[in-house]
Amino acid sequence: MPCPPELDRDVRFWTRVYSEVDTNSGFLHDERNLSVVYATLHFGDSSPHERQRLVEERRDEIVAALRRIAASTGELSQDDQRIRDLWGPQASPSQLLDATDYIRFQLGQADRFRAGLERSGAYQTHIAQTFASLGLPPQLAVLPHVESSFNPAAYSKVSAAGLWQFMRSTGRRYMRIDNSVDERLDPFRSTEAAAQLLSYNYRLLGTWPLALTAYNHGAAGMRRAKESMGTDDIVKILRNYKSPTFGFASRNFYVSFLAALEIDSHPDKYFPDLKRAQAIKFQEVELPTQAQPAVLARTLKISRDRLRELNPGLRSAVWDGHRQIPKGYRLRLPDEGNAWTSEQLAKRMGAEPAIRVAEVERAPSPPPTPAAVTPAAPAATVPGPGSKSAAPPAGAINTVAAQIESAQDVKAVAVIGRPAARAQPVTATQAEDLGPSLGPAIETPQSADPIDYSIAANDTIAVAADETLGHYAEWLGTSAARLRQINKMKFKQPVLIGRHIKLEFDKISRDNFEQQRREYHRVLQASYFAAHRIIGTEVHIVRRGDTLWTVTQHAGQLPVWLLQQYNPDVDIGEMRPGVELVVPKVEEVTANG
Repeated sequence: MPCPPELDRDVRFWTRVYSEVDTNSGFLHDERNLSVVYATLHFGDSSPHERQRLVEERRDEIVAALRRIAASTGELSQDDQRIRDLWGPQASPSQLLDATDYIRFQLGQADRFRAGLERSGAYQTHIAQTFASLGLPPQLAVLPHVESSFNPAAYSKVSAAGLWQFMRSTGRRYMRIDNSVDERLDPFRSTEAAAQLLSYNYRLLGTWPLALTAYNHGAAGMRRAKESMGTDDIVKILRNYKSPTFGFASRNFYVSFLAALEIDSHPDKYFPDLKRAQAIKFQEVELPTQAQPAVLARTLKISRDRLRELNPGLRSAVWDGHRQIPKGYRLRLPDEGNAWTSEQLAKRMGAEPAIRVAEVERAPSPPPTPAAVTPAAPAATVPGPGSKSAAPPAGAINTVAAQIESAQDVKAVAVIGRPAARAQPVTATQAEDLGPSLGPAIETPQSADPIDYSIAANDTIAVAADETLGHYAEWLGTSAARLRQINKMKFKQPVLIGRHIKLEFDKISRDNFEQQRREYHRVLQASYFAAHRIIGTEVHIVRRGDTLWTVTQHAGQLPVWLLQQYNPDVDIGEMRPGVELVVPKVEEVTANG
């Protein structure tokens, strides 16, 4: 985890944020030069409205001071001289005027960071073991300080959830997320998913600074930054890369991680008398059949509340009686008393008399889950037999997307008379209250898709898996024949993955095309990961006679687009013997889990 000297000022800033000022305070600072901290504000018991007013008033005062300093040729007031000294004698009047547009407020985090240090003890052992099993650097274990303050129930303003702050779409690649289970909220399952995602990012990008930044900015975004700058030097990328989506959050993600690493490595220096929580001890048993929590609690002779505490990945609908704990769920139990096996649990549950649902007035049950989304037709993108991967036609994107979102967003209804479980936030304020991210706010959705779907300056795109000329024609409002004409392609000539296709935009804008293209792939991937999850990887050396079809069939009918995502720098359209492919291992998620 390199910490170049050029990043020292940034790391020191975040170290101050995490250790010097709490959430009743904060810094007004320059957004680009983090060594320039204009003022420390203290709010006390003031309301959010009063806090905002104080921030704006102080910001206006600093703007006025910078303008006075830039225009002055004589002696400055004491306060103006202090601000002038922050910039040093080398700052020109134009630079000082420019700085008026980059005054930013950062809320302090010291109280949250201390609480996170205390909580972290409960999960450190599992995180260390999980990361070691994949050969990951142990320093990565401090990332939840930046993401969630080690709060397994944390939500962000963009609906990232849990200890590792997974977005739903990325989380479903590695975890079960449906109306009964959300493993993003399970600190142990989500740790295993985070290890996979971090390993994947490193394989794609080659350095840990870039892989960590991709955790916030997305794999495609960091690949684009690396290619645009012609380097993997984190300093050059953070200082010089320009992109509308590469904002303050992404630019500061790695340095805020380094600050968290410094504090976590020397906690007594920053938080004396700190006591970390004891590691959580438990046993796991695969549930042999679906079951009501009340039945399990009675069978296991433990309280329902204790069962819920150990299994935070089970959603409110389960605990409220609207759904059962699914068969195959890895139930976590206290590490005391009986050492349960699936067979013992099945025998005991079979011997238990039927337990009626608690006689309590219930709210109406949630609507039934829509049927699984089945893509309409495969896209023939490669010669030969092709992939078994199926892709929805471009015209069906909105319908399929609506079905997927509907299936994902069925809300649990709390049982009357019981305290309602913490709900997913619906406003930024609620998200802040429920569990804000310690680090900078996420500006771009986390994504594990490394493919660049943007249009090149010469109006060409590189063909991605499961795309056809028909898709391009529909998104452009033209015909496939016209695209063949401008690309000098023969009739029925296949469109090969990786080939560059020329487009014309006389009927639709480039932004509109890119939006349709990205939405197509989002829906394609969402429908697949509604029924599958990645459990690991293996290496395949291409042999003579191998085709995309044989490789994907050997991997269990793997979609070509997923193989491409794990090998974005390999020309999978023309594989040659000896080429090394990283092949994801995928398991099907059945109705029972």
